[in-house]
Amino acid sequence: MKELEDFEEDSTGTVFRDVILLALIGFVAMVVMLLPHLRKSEVEAEDHKAPGNVIVELHWPTNQAVDVDLWVMGPDSTPVGFWNLGNRVFNLLRDDLGTEGDATEKNYEVAYSRGIPSGEYIVNVHMYGPVPPGMTVPATVVVSVRKEFEQTKQILKTQVKLKHRHQEETAFRFRLTNKGELVKDSVTTLRRRLITEPM
Repeated sequence: MKELEDFEEDSTGTVFRDVILLALIGFVAMVVMLLPHLRKSEVEAEDHKAPGNVIVELHWPTNQAVDVDLWVMGPDSTPVGFWNLGNRVFNLLRDDLGTEGDATEKNYEVAYSRGIPSGEYIVNVHMYGPVPPGMTVPATVVVSVRKEFEQTKQILKTQVKLKHRHQEETAFRFRLTNKGELVKDSVTTLRRRLITEPM
């Protein structure tokens, strides 16, 4: 009788272990199957943060109350900046005047493209207002690309030094393929004005 009870206890223990092990294996299998979907959700969430595919950002120090402007031009289009906020390729989503009418201390402007047309892109920085004597404004320009179902990837970054009113500098000229790949050896700073000559 005791042997039968011992057998039943061993059987119950074995069944319990088997059920726990099977539940664990099932849980691991579900996690493995869900991982690709979780990754896709992260990419989709990132996609919702960036409303465009080619993202051009301009940043300058928060302690410098000056008005710096970002100007961009995509392939076969017109320049986009503070007096022309959009065209078929780019939209300027933020025109920062320095500290005037600002809800935050950050000084930045940003432009986004719709799609990734292949061809040449030009990114210029323009010192709109006066610069106090002896001051240099270091303006940082960042270009990123967001392809479909991929996270945003920074492809270019530089700093432009602005010293006087109406100074316009070409931060980048570069070419992209229609898949958002930077064309090898296409990056240059060869100057091209995107706004009118200074007054």
